[in-house]
Amino acid sequence: MEFYPVAQGRYRYKDGILNLMYPNFDQVVAQLDSGRLQSFPGGVYPAGNKDQTSELPIRRVELASILNVPLRQHVGTEATLIVEPGQRVLKGQPLTSSHQPFAVPVHAPTSGEVVGVGHHVTAHPSGLTEQCVSLRPDGYEEWCSLTPLTDYQTLNPAKVVAAICEAGITGMGGAGFPTHIKTSSSKPIEFLVINGVECEPYITADDRLMREYAWQIRQGIDVLQHLVQPKMVLIAIEDNKPQAIEAMQIACQDKANYRVVEVETKYPAGGEKQLIQMLTGREVPRDGLPADIGILMFNVGTCYAVADAIFQGKPLIERVVTLTGGALSQPGNVWAPIGTPVAHLLNLAGYLAEKQSAPQVIMGGPMMGFTLSHADIPVVKITNCLLAPARNELRSSDNERACIRCSACADACPVTLLPQQLFWHAKAREYDKTEEYNLFDCIECGACAFVCPSEIPLVHYYRKAKAEIRLQRDEKIRAEKAKERFEARKARLEREKREREEKHRKAKEARLAASQQAGSDTSDKVAAALARAKAKRAALPDNNPDNSAPPEESVPERKTQVAAAIARAKAKKAAQQASAQETGDTENTAATDNDKQQRVAAAIARAKAKKAAQSQGSPTNNTPQPVSHSDDTTGTDADAERKKRVAAAVARAKAKKESQKLTAGPLAEDSHGTRNPPLGEASSAEDEKKRRIAAAVARAKARKEAQRDEK
Repeated sequence: MEFYPVAQGRYRYKDGILNLMYPNFDQVVAQLDSGRLQSFPGGVYPAGNKDQTSELPIRRVELASILNVPLRQHVGTEATLIVEPGQRVLKGQPLTSSHQPFAVPVHAPTSGEVVGVGHHVTAHPSGLTEQCVSLRPDGYEEWCSLTPLTDYQTLNPAKVVAAICEAGITGMGGAGFPTHIKTSSSKPIEFLVINGVECEPYITADDRLMREYAWQIRQGIDVLQHLVQPKMVLIAIEDNKPQAIEAMQIACQDKANYRVVEVETKYPAGGEKQLIQMLTGREVPRDGLPADIGILMFNVGTCYAVADAIFQGKPLIERVVTLTGGALSQPGNVWAPIGTPVAHLLNLAGYLAEKQSAPQVIMGGPMMGFTLSHADIPVVKITNCLLAPARNELRSSDNERACIRCSACADACPVTLLPQQLFWHAKAREYDKTEEYNLFDCIECGACAFVCPSEIPLVHYYRKAKAEIRLQRDEKIRAEKAKERFEARKARLEREKREREEKHRKAKEARLAASQQAGSDTSDKVAAALARAKAKRAALPDNNPDNSAPPEESVPERKTQVAAAIARAKAKKAAQQASAQETGDTENTAATDNDKQQRVAAAIARAKAKKAAQSQGSPTNNTPQPVSHSDDTTGTDADAERKKRVAAAVARAKAKKESQKLTAGPLAEDSHGTRNPPLGEASSAEDEKKRRIAAAVARAKARKEAQRDEK
């Protein structure tokens, strides 16, 4: 197995997973008993400046007029909002809810009315806005129903973990990692480390919490010890906090496996990896977690919140915040409700703007904190300090000069990085090079910037480079996902195309098979239809026995029949018109002549139609009638019959004419168109009646003759 050396003669695997000198549990205990702790590489010793607040007790403050509670105050996903504007909420009531494992709810810090839900500037170095719930306190401080679990030792550990999650507890040391995720670790844990180091200058929130609430911290440790089941609990406190050390020793004196350990006052001894290395001599893997080496770590503020949740049923709605700096006339530590605006706390601490050259407030300490962009930024679960430095109290970052390559930054780095090379590549935007120099191993402690003689804000460049790299990674991930979706869509379309083609091919084959089957069926059906037609023809009456005339010969005969029918119709129509004229009163002889001509034309048309009918024979018999040659005379029976009909028609015409004369009006016109008195004007009405009867008899005879001719 190959090894490569790192700082101070230690060795670890080439893949960076484990330290060669990996002390076991007994070795660690022996080292703790001897009081000889190890140290971490690098580190600095800045001025503490804790005297301003370390001797002042934690005090309560009045509520602000509006509390802005961010929906996400932890590492993980944002929960779902379950309240709406105008709704009244009680103190401790959940504002969000989610079933996601990394989603932690937030709660109402007091009773009041939800006046709005929207984006608000939050605690972020770049002043980003996030979704927040705006709450107006009503002053009643009315709690919602609480459910403590005082008998947690008899309950299923999963129920206790769920209670911690529902209380919204996250790491309060600065990382904001959900506590219930840590307690659910399935790996065997040897050491449970409680971090009370608080190495950052100016901050005394944990120090005062251990002094005043040591017993509640001990209760929280008991709950975590019950869930994690470690072999030993180590409570680490810097040796510059003797009162806190004494308070915790008294609180834990009845626990044999609880040890309060004093560590060296060295920055950044409160870092997770650095403190583990000091206490146990073990190094956390570069891409791993403390649980990978059998260690879990919690902040003392987190332990206090766990005790509140289990023994009181209270969610995490407030925390201790240090208000310090030369620009404050009344510094100290306060219980600040989550969502309280920074400006409200500064006013309570006596903020003196005239003591600053420019308004400046730092959230956190001077080493790892960041300058706030707005005074309305709310306090969140990881806010432990608000620093308002006076003029020239802190080193300004505006005096940046060129790097002199002194390598002081490398000597101070607790992670044994090369800050100088990281600075060059970050400034040149050579982000691939920064990753080669392990940029993301940087804990942003600020030790390199603290010792830099050129006053270069190195951490600023590192944070910016990390943000850019994360953005590039996110874009790359989105591009890869988009590519995967595109390729999946392309494959799906091709698959659907092949399926359609296969479906169409099968359908075509089915149609061809069906058409072939239908063709054979059709031929069979045609043959069957022809057979039925022949059978039907054979079954007709025997009026055409020889069936010698082909179907084509019937076509002209039908045409002749149609023509004869049309002629008969015209004749009938003419006769009807003539009959109508007979019944009417004619006024002049010219109308009578026209009627006569029409009747004659009708009679001639009827004669032609009858002649045509006689010449073609019976329409139901297609066989031509034989011609008789028994008589040698030139006239035939048909001619004689035709003459008789003509004579009858002439007789009918005469009768009709006679009837028209008899039915003429009372006045008649002469040939010159003058009206003359009618003949027999002096005759009686009886003579007129006789004339009408004679005309009717003549018409009846004419009709009878016409009917006989038609027959």
